[in-house]
Amino acid sequence: YVALLSGGKDSCYNLSHCNANGHQLIAAATLSPQSGKDEIDSYMYPTVGQDAIEFVARALEVPLYYRHVIQGDAIEQNAEYGSRSAGGAGVLGDETEDLYTLLNRVKVHHPDVQDVSVGAILPNCQRVRVEHVCRRLFRTPLAYLWQRDQAELLSEMIAAGLKNVLIKVAGIGLTVKHLGKTLSEMQDTLTRLNNLYGLRICGEGGEYETLTLDSPSFKHRIVLDGTEVVMHTDNDFAPVAYLRIKQASLHLKESSTDGKVEVLPLFDDRFGELKNVVETSVLEQYEKDSSLDSEILLEEQVRDCFIQLQGILQSHDLRIEDVANITLLLPSLAPKIFAAANKAYAEFFGVSPPSRACVGVDLPEGVGVILECVARKDNTRRALHVQSLSYWAPANIGPYSQAVTVEPYVFVFVSGQIGLLPASLTLPSPSSLALETALVFQHTDRVIRAANTAGGHVLLSLYWLVDYADTMHTRRACETFCEETPTLFLVVASLPRGARVEKQVLVHTAKFTVLDEDEDTFIQVSRTPEFVSGDVDPECGTKVSSEVILSSTRPPILNWQVSRFDVPGTSPQCVVICARGHPSREDAIELEKIPLLSAFWATALSARLFHRMFVLIIGFRTGSSVSRVLFGDNMPATTFIPCRYIGTWGSDEQWDWAVAFVGVS
Repeated sequence: YVALLSGGKDSCYNLSHCNANGHQLIAAATLSPQSGKDEIDSYMYPTVGQDAIEFVARALEVPLYYRHVIQGDAIEQNAEYGSRSAGGAGVLGDETEDLYTLLNRVKVHHPDVQDVSVGAILPNCQRVRVEHVCRRLFRTPLAYLWQRDQAELLSEMIAAGLKNVLIKVAGIGLTVKHLGKTLSEMQDTLTRLNNLYGLRICGEGGEYETLTLDSPSFKHRIVLDGTEVVMHTDNDFAPVAYLRIKQASLHLKESSTDGKVEVLPLFDDRFGELKNVVETSVLEQYEKDSSLDSEILLEEQVRDCFIQLQGILQSHDLRIEDVANITLLLPSLAPKIFAAANKAYAEFFGVSPPSRACVGVDLPEGVGVILECVARKDNTRRALHVQSLSYWAPANIGPYSQAVTVEPYVFVFVSGQIGLLPASLTLPSPSSLALETALVFQHTDRVIRAANTAGGHVLLSLYWLVDYADTMHTRRACETFCEETPTLFLVVASLPRGARVEKQVLVHTAKFTVLDEDEDTFIQVSRTPEFVSGDVDPECGTKVSSEVILSSTRPPILNWQVSRFDVPGTSPQCVVICARGHPSREDAIELEKIPLLSAFWATALSARLFHRMFVLIIGFRTGSSVSRVLFGDNMPATTFIPCRYIGTWGSDEQWDWAVAFVGVS
């Protein structure tokens, strides 16, 4: 791999984690200001300390073959970079294109270098732009510090022997006297300023910059023999000043200390406990291998689906770039089948593609692909599209985002998560349901928090599995994790990469604008959703979950689950209905009687109807008896998904069909 060096703590410490994860450093590259300038006003590149970058490369004993002077300006300063259209290039004249020029030179001279080390911790602006460039050059960014807790990371850097000095200060509480001090000397001060003013401990807001004098991966130590303080802006509270490096020298170390850097533990504590719960629950291990002998025309069928979709979207004054979420149903997810589908899929998306779940199901005869999507016409959606390998969660190297937030309904569509090991993008070997289950819970939790800093509340959970025997263990994980939300457990033919479980959730940010009657103004409030469920019993009628049915020994014919917010003027956002037998007018009449659901039917946006293969689902099609009773002439868009097993939260009952509605209000 090539090291993208700034000389600071992050770019240098990330190298040690690249090495610990089996990557080999070949060369270094850097971007610098024009001659005669110590620093420039850059949206992306830290440039202070460039006069010492040669010493950093020599300390690593790697050639600094590639230096490029920054020519562009920070033209594009939005969260996204580039076009959402497929094949979109960069922004002409933007400073990001200098990175493209630099890494393209590396590619030409070192075609064997496949990866790029980048020391991004928190800012999306830098990560998104590096990933955009790497995607265009077919290279993989390595960002093992991404989403790390800053206080924990700083302590880890110091303990690993990283020696950095502050060479720039620009944050409240930091002054000229702090220049030249090491991170070890500054740790208490940075922690105190974080508590007082919210200063970011690792300087991710530009509060300070560092120069690395020693690192676990250095073969030599750097000694600063001469420096000069340059005052940029004098200010009593937050002066801006930096050190100009006038003279430095290298001193050979007795040995490298790279072995001191440990790969981050796979799990946070609570998800490690969840793994143990599933491990205890599993009595036998099953290994499944889904395969299909033929991939005839699948690539073309996926392409045809998208062409049809473009036509449907255009009829509603929408474009493919307006799509927020896609569910792709294929006859199998065997490697060749999945690769063929992804090849066609990738032709239609550029930056910030939709979130996605991909599932292999028993499609009806003559059907090769089913594609479902949610789209909204405006430019308010925000995508989390992380393509760097890290310890955080699996990178999305493919044409989909981890999550897409859609305003103003503040829904967050999270892509289906499987139990990949983030640092290698491989499944656990040997196969382990316990590991995979704990990982999908942790991945989902981390993606939600990265997509929305305030977190959010899960309104709907779908667990796709390939083995019926795994459902009881996954259900136990949900119970342990206290996930009270409308939930379905669905056994299907296959999952991506041979995974045993895939988790897909719909999240609400729980932010609402309401009228403050005292002030006669609108204010934003946060609410926690309420989960309510109930049964329609053949003997006792409708009962909610809090009521105990003592007189009935027969199972219910209908079960319903609701996720709702106690906010005036809103109806439930998600409703799940489970039933036995074939969908009928009688089912619809029973559902219509439930007061809690009465306001929902007019706001339903979409429906996914999961059914066992033998169930006749004609009763739920547009114009049928069920749709007329509940929706009149406004049946929501419905996708029919065949399953081998359908289960739900809190019960081992098997249902013949279930429908998950999403509504807006």
